Amino acid sequence: MSKIDFKNKTIVISLGGSILFQDKVNYSFIKNFKKLISRVNKKFVIVIGGGKPARFYIEGLRKLGKKEKAQSLIGIAVTRFHARYLANYFGVQANIKIPHNVKDVINLLKKNKIVFCGGLRYKENETSDSAAAKIAKALKCEFINVTNVKGLYDKDPRKNKDARFIRNISFIDFYKMASKLKYKPGQHFVLDQHASKIIKENKIRTTIIGPSLKNLENCLKGKKFIGTIIS
Repeated sequence: MSKIDFKNKTIVISLGGSILFQDKVNYSFIKNFKKLISRVNKKFVIVIGGGKPARFYIEGLRKLGKKEKAQSLIGIAVTRFHARYLANYFGVQANIKIPHNVKDVINLLKKNKIVFCGGLRYKENETSDSAAAKIAKALKCEFINVTNVKGLYDKDPRKNKDARFIRNISFIDFYKMASKLKYKPGQHFVLDQHASKIIKENKIRTTIIGPSLKNLENCLKGKKFIGTIIS
């Protein structure tokens, strides 16, 4: 079990699209996530991933012979749609464009407790994880990545029963692990390669945590939780 003291007034959460949008919308998670965020006395930037819908369109373009840039642009568009979907349910950012850059996020955060966004402007070899890491860098705050596994493993636990759970890892060792993988749009690794570089270079303490909202609440409130801390 781990424990974190969040000293900054703002927390960036990268929320995996695979948790929210698979073959149907995870209404229960979304409703309870809203309740959780309302109970925590912090400001939040919540970056929504593309999940299965993004991978569906990306794979279609791949099979049609489109290059990676076109695949990535479609993935970004899906993440922004997901961000609009959540913003609509939370009742925030009405009639406001979903942020396309860090400056937009910072301006929205001045007047709102919660800011939703997806991927930012296209950059090669980046996913919504990189967007979250860039925002955390600009705000000098903590970064939490909520994904569909309980934390970081030495190999994919969905395919390997003997996968070892890693509770703590250094910035450098995590970067080395991420860098071994070849980037592709819609990839499954817990954080993309560029995000791992950003958190390493700027020493952004990052938590990887599973989809349990009770576990996430414990983390946010400084109680013991199950997850991986990169520091």
